[in-house]
Amino acid sequence: MAEHPPQDPSNAHPSKPKGMTYAEAGVDIDAGEAVVGRIKEHVQRTFGPRVIGRHGGFAGLLRLDYNEKLFKRNFREPVLVACTDGVGTKVVLATQLGRHGTIGQDLVAMNVNDMIVQGAEPLLFLDYIGIHKVDPELIATLVAGVAEGCRQGGCALLGGETAEMPDVYKPGDYDLAGFAVGVCELGKVIDGRRITPGDVIIGLTSSGIHSNGYTLVRAIVRENNLDLEATYPELESDRPLGQVLLEPTRIYVRSVLGVLNRYKVKQPVLGMAHITGGGLPGNVNRVLPSNVDARIERSAWQVPELFRFLQRRGNVAEDEMLRVFNMGIGYVMVVRPHFADSILEQLRRAGENAMVLGRITAGTGKVTFA
Repeated sequence: MAEHPPQDPSNAHPSKPKGMTYAEAGVDIDAGEAVVGRIKEHVQRTFGPRVIGRHGGFAGLLRLDYNEKLFKRNFREPVLVACTDGVGTKVVLATQLGRHGTIGQDLVAMNVNDMIVQGAEPLLFLDYIGIHKVDPELIATLVAGVAEGCRQGGCALLGGETAEMPDVYKPGDYDLAGFAVGVCELGKVIDGRRITPGDVIIGLTSSGIHSNGYTLVRAIVRENNLDLEATYPELESDRPLGQVLLEPTRIYVRSVLGVLNRYKVKQPVLGMAHITGGGLPGNVNRVLPSNVDARIERSAWQVPELFRFLQRRGNVAEDEMLRVFNMGIGYVMVVRPHFADSILEQLRRAGENAMVLGRITAGTGKVTFA
């Protein structure tokens, strides 16, 4: 009997479409796996003795505390403190300039600076990167910045996620978000309730704009055709405008916790505020009891020229500047008068530019300027 000639597999089912792949649909698994290897060194630099397990697991593990001489103290009534934040449209500026090395530090700063306001010690950090197309080199650069922020903030970069979503992000676009967990002794949680008239307001200077107000910054740059690659004499800097605008957010963890940890029994620090969106009036008021005001002396610090440069170019009202930007003050502490001089000296020794901004007065929970 004659045999049927073998069929050409490619013609066996002419109506069946070619098999589709995830990569053809827009997501490259191989690129994602390449990222894991590139970031391993950066991530492990943030690991302390509390971290358990290895890099690349499904979840990270961290021991809260245990009875070993490794740690100076054990928590009796530990309270976990958690927060999450991003860096807003500062990522747009970073993408525009092709400078991504410090945006990860901004991400960590926005979280850990919020956390220490409660008196908490940062323990761990998780990052999320949403991106049009995974670029292993870019992701490694971003994670290296996150790791540097974690190193400065004293927390472990315990895990993260990179999501390749070409249907959500345009080519070249990405976004960052972060999540931090810390711990504080219940009896030492700082919430502002003990603030009374006569207490002293201490300010710590910022490193620049930090990570709030960049939609307005970018609008000012656009409307005035400012050149991000050019230097402007008014800024009193030999760096291009773009680099000045991308100056990373200052991380206050070590300085602030250094002060808090010095006092084992007394609690001279009564309230603290991270100055982000809303500026001084929109953040200091968040820690005030309803029967006091924070009276801040405008002459107590010199507003950095960068803010005045943007104000002039954008014709921005002073009240709007104070509401949008930190105006040179990135962190505020309210302390008992008897301890003010000592705390100022401790902060200065830790590398902070700190000064008395004003006093607490009787009032209704507002921030006023003199």
